[in-house]
Amino acid sequence: MMWDSSTFLGALTPKFYVALTGTSSLISGLILIFEWWYFRKYGTSFIEQVSLTHLGPWLGGNGAQGTEPEGGDCKVWRNPMSLLRGAEYGRLWSAARRAPLTYYDMNLSAQEHQAWFGSGGGGAGGADEALARAWREREPATRVACARAALALRPDCAAALLLLAEEDAPTVLEAERVLRRAWRAGEAAWRALAAAGAAGAARREAAVLAHVKRRAAMCARRLGRLRDAARLFRELARDAPPALHALALHENLIEVLLEQRAYADVQAVLARYDDVGLPRSATVCYTAALLRARAASPSAGAGARAHAEAVALEAIRRAIEFNPHVPEYLLELRPLTLPPEHVLKRGDSEAVAYAFWHLRHWRAADGALRLLGAAWAAAEREGADAGVGRAGACLQCADRELLPAHHTLSVFPRRRAPALLPLAAALCAATALLALLAHRWPAAAAQAARAAAQALDPRPLLRLLTAI
Repeated sequence: MMWDSSTFLGALTPKFYVALTGTSSLISGLILIFEWWYFRKYGTSFIEQVSLTHLGPWLGGNGAQGTEPEGGDCKVWRNPMSLLRGAEYGRLWSAARRAPLTYYDMNLSAQEHQAWFGSGGGGAGGADEALARAWREREPATRVACARAALALRPDCAAALLLLAEEDAPTVLEAERVLRRAWRAGEAAWRALAAAGAAGAARREAAVLAHVKRRAAMCARRLGRLRDAARLFRELARDAPPALHALALHENLIEVLLEQRAYADVQAVLARYDDVGLPRSATVCYTAALLRARAASPSAGAGARAHAEAVALEAIRRAIEFNPHVPEYLLELRPLTLPPEHVLKRGDSEAVAYAFWHLRHWRAADGALRLLGAAWAAAEREGADAGVGRAGACLQCADRELLPAHHTLSVFPRRRAPALLPLAAALCAATALLALLAHRWPAAAAQAARAAAQALDPRPLLRLLTAI
């Protein structure tokens, strides 16, 4: 017997249509509420993101290619200003029970350490094997235990001492003491291997020694010995082995010189590394803008000051175009967290790492924050024109892996949720509630509907208007 649609539809009762209306309204309201929550949390539409990412390629569109950064490059770089795990990162966990680093970030560091220090030398297989286990372990206590085992096998193991200074030293002063010991051990081992003609082992010890010197210079910076720190960073930048080329030592030097208020030296460093053609970073762009902002000091004449402010605003605009996440941290519109061990160029992780150390330098420059605020207000008004392609899905996903869960990710350009979205969700929820009430108490619902229709009858109003 053929299915008769008219018979089926005629057999449906009004309760079915009431239930259908209520169910569809309830589902629509839940979707709208979820969409509003997702937009408030991540700054993008969930439906739009799914459509562009998954449905776009099926339909022959470009997908999410328009949101990728220039060149499609989401490469993660080592943060040259990363903190000491035991003496600095560990304090956040001790005080607030919040993990300062993500597993992805620590795993990247472990891979780098194995690549830099992994090739063992000269008959010290036991110590090198213990160190290899230490770099692979996730728990700090296990890493420290492996490093101590390596030291028991070879007391002059500079790599093990470097790990203990990073992980086990409770204070920066104690970390510097362990690093000085590692410095002496590493230099002696390097000279001995170089004299013996073991080129591979000597290169490995030279890389360890360079990392020890770099960390010792950072400890000197933390302890306020700025001249020692600047001297060490200059030596490392001049004689750095290939293992340190990706660590951007000039950024450490720039920060120390800014703390010394040696602005002429900072300008010379920027000019030298600009000629070399190294990849740009937030430190280079925003430091150049800071120097321009300092030139627009209130002590200058009116004409010179106006020209200097115009130049400074243009430099700040270019810096914002490179990384638009930095100004909110420098203007203290967003809370800071501890910088990760790796950063993403133009991403929120790089902005956190830069602002953590350079906020004090912007505060010290008279009028710099005022100019930055004006440039940031203009960039916000321009919206997407100031940061096209900077907040793509690739950048946000990489930053989310690098930054801890308690940190709210910065999104630019920040799109605002439609104002009528909560109202639409409320209307859907009200419709679903009315349908449920009509389904549960049909007689009372019919009486209420008749009363509402009588109250909303326009004929009495028309008669009143006619009489007037």
